[in-house]
Amino acid sequence: MKYGAKNKINARVTEVKKGDIMSQVNLEIDAKAAMSSVMTTDSLNELDIKPGDNVRVIVKAIHVLLVKE
Repeated sequence: MKYGAKNKINARVTEVKKGDIMSQVNLEIDAKAAMSSVMTTDSLNELDIKPGDNVRVIVKAIHVLLVKE
């Protein structure tokens, strides 16, 4: 998958909070920090992201996007 953002971080999904419209994915990264991403529930379902999955965190401007490769 191609994307323009240059800031990429590998992460493991620790928790998924699904809502009707938006969902939150909590992440564990190698650094001593934690991150979260908020996305539409449709995107969450399409990517089939669940706790324990390894994802790549793409940071672009104010957005934190998840890519499952």
